[in-house]
Amino acid sequence: MTSSATQGIKTVLHPVSDLATAKTIYAALLGVEPQTDSPYYVGFEAEGQHIGLVPGGGPQGMTGPVAYWHVPDIEAKLAELTAAGAAVKEAANEVGGGRLVATVTDADGNVLGLIQDR
Repeated sequence: MTSSATQGIKTVLHPVSDLATAKTIYAALLGVEPQTDSPYYVGFEAEGQHIGLVPGGGPQGMTGPVAYWHVPDIEAKLAELTAAGAAVKEAANEVGGGRLVATVTDADGNVLGLIQDR
């Protein structure tokens, strides 16, 4: 098929309207306290998964949870996905710590996230 296989879904981001309440609920669900805790993002690490809470859907305007596929080469995967019919929603950009993220939409409008750690 293609040469840039994914490393699986390891990150799921959830837009939330009440960050304090959501933080309490997800801490209870996951059984751990947040690893990252700021007014604009709360992140949990649990069993090899990263679960993030994004107040108000963040600057990307998330309206529902987005699963992020970890890939070794984000630009190559974006090229493969657009060649297959996906549309770029958010081009690859660095979000800190050498992490690149991007999103595309599939033919039905579902948002697929991509992450590359350098």
